[in-house]
Amino acid sequence: MPGFRVLSHLLFFSLAAVAAISPALHAATRLEAAPVPDELRSYFFAITVNGVRVDVAHAAANYEFANFDVTGPAEITITAAETGFWDHGVDIQPWRLSLHATRNGQTIRFRINGPVKLAISRPDDFLNRARMLFLFAGSPPPPPPAGPHVTVIPPGLHRQSLNPKSGDTIYLAPGAFIYGSLNLWNVENVKVMGRGTIVYDGPQDPGADEGWMQKPDWHCIGAFQSHNVEIDGLTCIIRSRTWSIQMKDSTGFTYDDLRVVGGNPGNANQDGMDWLGGGDAVVRNSFFRASDDDLAMEGNWDGYTQDDLLRPGHDVRNILVENTELSTSISNVVRAGWPQKIFNSSNFTLRNSDILHAGIGACGQTFGLIGFWGAKGAKGIHQGFTFENLFLDNWYSLLQLEQEQPSLSNFAFRNIWALGQPPLATSTITGDVSGVVLDNIKYGQARVESSDALPLTVSGGAQPPQFVATHTPIAAFTVAPSTSAPRKPIAFTARPATNARYTWLFGDGTEAHGRRVRHRFADALGTELDGANGAGRFRVLLHVQDKNGQQDWAEQDVVVVDHWQPSQTNAATTQPGLAYGIYPGEWSELPDLSALKPTLTGQSPGLEADAQGFTRYAVAWDGFIDIPSDGGYTFYLLDADGARLVIDGREVAKTGPAFAQVCGSPGNAVRYAVGSLGLHAGKHAIHVEGLFSASNQTPRLMWQAPGEPLAEVPEKAYFLPASLR
Repeated sequence: MPGFRVLSHLLFFSLAAVAAISPALHAATRLEAAPVPDELRSYFFAITVNGVRVDVAHAAANYEFANFDVTGPAEITITAAETGFWDHGVDIQPWRLSLHATRNGQTIRFRINGPVKLAISRPDDFLNRARMLFLFAGSPPPPPPAGPHVTVIPPGLHRQSLNPKSGDTIYLAPGAFIYGSLNLWNVENVKVMGRGTIVYDGPQDPGADEGWMQKPDWHCIGAFQSHNVEIDGLTCIIRSRTWSIQMKDSTGFTYDDLRVVGGNPGNANQDGMDWLGGGDAVVRNSFFRASDDDLAMEGNWDGYTQDDLLRPGHDVRNILVENTELSTSISNVVRAGWPQKIFNSSNFTLRNSDILHAGIGACGQTFGLIGFWGAKGAKGIHQGFTFENLFLDNWYSLLQLEQEQPSLSNFAFRNIWALGQPPLATSTITGDVSGVVLDNIKYGQARVESSDALPLTVSGGAQPPQFVATHTPIAAFTVAPSTSAPRKPIAFTARPATNARYTWLFGDGTEAHGRRVRHRFADALGTELDGANGAGRFRVLLHVQDKNGQQDWAEQDVVVVDHWQPSQTNAATTQPGLAYGIYPGEWSELPDLSALKPTLTGQSPGLEADAQGFTRYAVAWDGFIDIPSDGGYTFYLLDADGARLVIDGREVAKTGPAFAQVCGSPGNAVRYAVGSLGLHAGKHAIHVEGLFSASNQTPRLMWQAPGEPLAEVPEKAYFLPASLR
């Protein structure tokens, strides 16, 4: 690498906090940030850290990112260039951190306690067209090393790939941006460190899958038969349709504090990290945003011809991923196996990590936390997969395991905590699969103890999973009252546990300790500032840990109501049910049905309708929903083609645009939307719309009553108005 073997002055700056924060915070925190070259600088978001402006860079697709280093707490402000950008809410992930913003027009403000990696967007907006900001606050990197085999890349823009030789060390200074690749071809004992960024924008066909190829300058990081490599503090930006980090027949790789952000117009074929044979690898303290599988394992990948697919691959073994955040716009969080592929794998562990966004839909097989797709004659022995201490924010299904011949065994799922969202698709186990253990899988506060509760289907001779019945400690709590008003006290009481510490995160940026605590919410905006109907959901988390380090979490929404919807006391009714109207039409999204007249009308017990032969149409259901008691109610609306929920004339939930499944899987992926209302007991007008354009699925409506778990709205809650007698 001519011209780079010079120990250059590191052009970063250390900045003190300003008067926007307290003197204590000023004294405790040092900020280090590097300028972004004009070619990469983004102006959609303006960020300050402790009152000091930090440059924002454009990543890929509609994604922006900011890298800076802090040594303690910091006050963050983010101003969006688009008027009204934050009006419908703010989603800061991981949810486990319980970060909460305040909003003032186009600016949001929140506080971090130190180094953290965040995905920031608007609620339910996380697919490939979403406008997202990734904020990477790290610890200051070590100083550059010195020595005869050390190369220091100074700050600035460099259009050149990195091709280290065995024994080399490369230090990327903060503010160093490389347009190219890191190629690790037949090397060993290489170290890449610092705080630089590689921007990869290659020549791949944007409409085809060429990203699998193994050759230099084809990935952000590409490795071939290389061993004992350490990569620390690197940011990888991938703009083309190619696999982000590919390792073929390589072992002994360690990644620490890696940040990977990829997006491409095709929204496909852009895995986060792939092992093609090899392993003996560790990934920790890292972040992935991919446009395909986040983590993938195959024995080889040489193309799509029959010869290529049937060629046996090498074993993949001994991979540990921990303390990492995983996000994808499509596909699985973890992928292994493929139709016809022949290879073995063992000892994969994903633990102590956050699933921010899992892919939705299907590609022959439904997407999940783990998708193992051993179909069409695939062969191999795959064993020892462990998923432990994982938080699920936005997700689709838990597991999809399929293997036709020997075999899948010993897949363990322990301490999987789903925070605030139900599964959108059924899990499956089929074929030669045994030894699946499900230990403390929780949705909110409820433990999953049966296949029906997961939900899960087992077929093709697979052994049913073992649901572990015991777990200590158990995190569970009650709330009294279960619905409250701003500034009114609420009592939280945890289930007792022996020698345990209780930590409460209230979803409003505050926390408390103890088995019994009291708390007041200052407003009715909710954790995500989306309480537009006068009722806000606060995501309350309880963490319980005993003296032996065993732990559990529980989550429950608490609705704070500032505006109540009165019941319609004069709503005379006849019989249970709803009235519906059929609107035939070729629509890709829900039309304005208020301007149309239905072609067919009828009555049904719930959200169902007889379209009498029409195959593409919209339906509107109308009637009353009977609310059993006063309280803050949260409604979840699930649908594939598009749906909308209105109660008492207020739009509560509307699913996002249809999202097509891929690889020939028919129809659209299931999407969900959520909203809350303060409702007095009695009957309330309900209006539901559903589009039938590709998937032929009826909308699904769930509710979470005060102090109750999430459940289907029963048909007995629906009533017809007297005018339809």
